[in-house]
Amino acid sequence: MKLSAKFIWNLKRIIPFGIIWFFLGVLFLLVEHLALGHQSNALDSAIKLQTDVVIFALLVITLIGLILGTIEVLWLKRLFEKKQFTTNIIGKFFIYILFFLLVIFITYPIAASLELETSIIDKRVWDKYAYFFFSITNLSAMIQLSFSLLISLFYAEISNNVGQNVLLNFFTGKYHKPIVEDRIFMFVDMKDSTPIAESLGHKKYFALLRSYYNDFSNAIIENYGEVYQYVGDEIVITWKLQKGIVNNRCIRCFFDMKSDLKKKDKRYKSTYGISPSFKAALHYGKVTTGEIGALKKDIFFTGDVLNTTARILGLCTIYKKDLLVSQNLVDKLLLKEEFDSLNIGNMELKGKKETVKVVAISNKPLK
Repeated sequence: MKLSAKFIWNLKRIIPFGIIWFFLGVLFLLVEHLALGHQSNALDSAIKLQTDVVIFALLVITLIGLILGTIEVLWLKRLFEKKQFTTNIIGKFFIYILFFLLVIFITYPIAASLELETSIIDKRVWDKYAYFFFSITNLSAMIQLSFSLLISLFYAEISNNVGQNVLLNFFTGKYHKPIVEDRIFMFVDMKDSTPIAESLGHKKYFALLRSYYNDFSNAIIENYGEVYQYVGDEIVITWKLQKGIVNNRCIRCFFDMKSDLKKKDKRYKSTYGISPSFKAALHYGKVTTGEIGALKKDIFFTGDVLNTTARILGLCTIYKKDLLVSQNLVDKLLLKEEFDSLNIGNMELKGKKETVKVVAISNKPLK
């Protein structure tokens, strides 16, 4: 069974939580062992670091991280998505602390029963748990859990702000040294944005943009796109060439975005009194990709393809077309079965000596 793009995207966001918790768990167990040494035998409340206990503890810690990541990605993130950074951290922290108290209540007796080599319902297990609950060991465990939780929450918030792919690239150092790669770019621009902004006012227009961009998310994820930039009412989406041409993903993404926005038409009209629409341009070419910035790091693309795509976007208004694509990219795709194409011709683009052949793409009419 083939995994969906959204499942893979969510999985990529969840797995780092498990990794963070695993390594912090190893660190805490090592520090505790080095700090206490053989003195841990004198602490009746402490679980002794036998091999099977250590393996169980690390498995549980990793599982807690994965569960936390699942809750964060699939549920809690949406609950707090309009809250401030500090509110997110504090609110989520207390929700998870309650969750951890429940986890400890379940897992400690299991670990104790392994150590004592007895049944989990044995009175000695629960006497040990009661002693643990009011001990310095429990306080130490809660401090460790709280620290792991805060690291996870900071990771989650930073990931949400800079983007999962960008954060992963920073951690792996993939673009620390600039590399040259073939990429597809799609520039998407809201139609009539200036009069819409004037009629709604700044605050309501910003709320419109937030909803507008959120409604694109599913289409971008399902078609393996990456958001490069939000610039006012314009969004730039990119794919590595081979990933973007599979199943015409870069083209399909545009029409999926159109479809998803159309489904919310009534909501937009009732809330803002308008129904937003957009135009887009697609082109591909070589870019140099790397980390850039001194005060703020970012993954940056530079190359003629971005300028050309922006110029093609400007032709959408002139030719009254919603989607224009360079012939170079069309030649890489298999459009005949799904889409209609109309040759616009060789266009002279501002600032470019060579002309660019441009094609208008549309959905095939239903039979």
